[in-house]
Amino acid sequence: MFDEPSFLRMSIVATAVVAAFGIIFGLLSGSFSIAFDGVYSLADAGMTVMALWVSSLIAKSATGNTVAGRMRDRFTMGFWHLEPIVLLLNGTLLIVVAIYALINAVISVLRGGHELQFGFAIVYAAFTVVVCTIMALTGVRVNRKLHSDFIALDVKAWIMSGGIAFALLLAFLLGFGARGTPLGWISAYVDPAVLALVCIVIIPLPIGIVRQALSDILLITPEDLKAHVDRVAGEVVQRQGFLTYRAYVAKVGRATQIELHFIVPQNLPPRSIEAWDRVRDEAGAAIGGEGHDRWLTIAFTADLEWAE
Repeated sequence: MFDEPSFLRMSIVATAVVAAFGIIFGLLSGSFSIAFDGVYSLADAGMTVMALWVSSLIAKSATGNTVAGRMRDRFTMGFWHLEPIVLLLNGTLLIVVAIYALINAVISVLRGGHELQFGFAIVYAAFTVVVCTIMALTGVRVNRKLHSDFIALDVKAWIMSGGIAFALLLAFLLGFGARGTPLGWISAYVDPAVLALVCIVIIPLPIGIVRQALSDILLITPEDLKAHVDRVAGEVVQRQGFLTYRAYVAKVGRATQIELHFIVPQNLPPRSIEAWDRVRDEAGAAIGGEGHDRWLTIAFTADLEWAE
């Protein structure tokens, strides 16, 4: 069974192979759409390398060895903040590449299109459809257990690449079959037309990833998580006889960051450190999600200004 780093490594190799085939077959066939598919795959491979690097940093920081200790000394707040940055760069790059290709496709159509070698084009498209299908299905199966944002984005990229390749295959077959018929004129427009259509379809797909990554970078509070923390904190306040609380919640990549400040009465009878720790344990267990990806701070004060 794959873990996150091993799947991403396999994805990098497969993407590099598809990218190389795309660039080579794009030149041989004279197809802008195939060349675009190769460049698109190459950009995706570069982003997957960055995703793998961040994933390995997060995994290493959670271990107890000496190297991880030195890393934690230099990055005491962890590496979670790198994850949404990579996702934002990845999604934005894919959108920009697709918009650029769409502009070139429209220009090519307006200039009357161009002829291409359909044999090379059909072989490439069929090969890419097979590779993309295998990688997407593998990623979906792996991520049912891992629930990784990186793998989820990688699966979307494979689905997009497979959709591009499948559209190219259908268009190339249509253009090849139209040669020598009254519809032969469409052969010159097949390549730029299908490229424009594919770009229109794939441009919106990474927008959700970009929006979520930007939300994480800006530390926008997730409503469902805040509501859950408010409910837990409110129950603790009632049960312990506190005055009120202040909760600060954010999601950064795969990590959740929660700060809870309980405001206690000034005349509250003294308690031992162990007693306060039991309150923390109680609140932490009710919040849930304990592990390396949860950053939970719980404080007690009689001065509201310390919690604001």
